[in-house]
Amino acid sequence: MEILYILIPVSLMLVTIAIWLFGWAIKNGQYDDLEGPGHSILFDDDEHMIPGPDDKPKQQSKVPQHNQEKDV
Repeated sequence: MEILYILIPVSLMLVTIAIWLFGWAIKNGQYDDLEGPGHSILFDDDEHMIPGPDDKPKQQSKVPQHNQEKDV
């Protein structure tokens, strides 16, 4: 029973801290835009990576292969 004299004030302090942190987060705008970051990932600035009609595939340099024919 004597442990309740310690646990009740400690739990009240923890609840008070949690409520204060929640109020601080609301005042600083942590919950203003919940969907924006999720949508922004879909609209990347990667247009420079999309090939256009003028882009041609790069030609690889062909290394001459030596055909060795066997004399039979």
